[in-house]
Amino acid sequence: MIALTVTKDTVINDILMEDMDVAPFFLDMGMHCIGCFASMGETVEEACMVHGVEPDDLIDALNEYFASKGSSPETTEG
Repeated sequence: MIALTVTKDTVINDILMEDMDVAPFFLDMGMHCIGCFASMGETVEEACMVHGVEPDDLIDALNEYFASKGSSPETTEG
């Protein structure tokens, strides 16, 4: 299995489609609208900007999670 590598340009929908178990990462940052159409097309950077969260903190947490699940990283950018 190839692990997803999240960047500032990764689209939230791509992250959630990879593994819905990451939803709490977004809920914890105050992004309670992850199911709405508009938010699904946002990049990590855009979502963090709107919610006042440091993108690197979220990116690091997501990449740690995905790395623990897979072997070889794959970069997905929007």
